Amino acid sequence: MQLRIAGTVNDSIVDGPGIRFTIFTQGCPHNCEGCHNPQTHDFNGGVLTDTDELLKKILSNPLLDGVTFSGGEPFCQAEALAELGTKIKASGLNVITYTGYTFEKLWRERDNNNWHKLLSVTDYLIDGPFILAQKDWEIKFRGSTNQRYLDCQKSIELGRAIECEP
Repeated sequence: MQLRIAGTVNDSIVDGPGIRFTIFTQGCPHNCEGCHNPQTHDFNGGVLTDTDELLKKILSNPLLDGVTFSGGEPFCQAEALAELGTKIKASGLNVITYTGYTFEKLWRERDNNNWHKLLSVTDYLIDGPFILAQKDWEIKFRGSTNQRYLDCQKSIELGRAIECEP
C-alpha cells in the first residue's frame, strides 16, 4: 500500500519513550500556528512510499522499542497506517500516533472505519492541536499543554480518553 510521507527518522528519542522509528506523514488540515513541521501541511508534497518498504526498514533495526506515526496528520492516511501498524504490532513493537484531532472527535466518527482501525493498532495517542499560546518545553513528547498522552487501548475499552504517563 502507498503512503505519502515527508520523511522518516530511524532512531528518534523525542517522539515517544525509548528508541523509535518515526514516520512523518505528508498532509495536514489543521495548520496550527507555530507548527513544528509546517513542511508537512501540503497534501501534494512529500513522496509516495510503499508501506512494505517502510516495514523492512523498521524491522532491520533491532534496537527499536516502537514506531511513531507523526505528521502531517496521520489520520488523513489512516487506512495505510492501520495496515502498517498491524504488521508493526505483530513484530512486537508498540505504536504511538500523534494527531491534531482529539480522541473524542476520532471516537465519535463511527462511520470512519479507517480511523477506528488506526486507533485499534495505536498503543498511545498524543491528541489535540498544537496551541502556540500553550507551548511548554517541560512536558514530555508534547508541544502544548492542551495535548494529552493517552492509553489508546484503555480509552477504546472505556469509550473515553484515559491519560497516562509517558
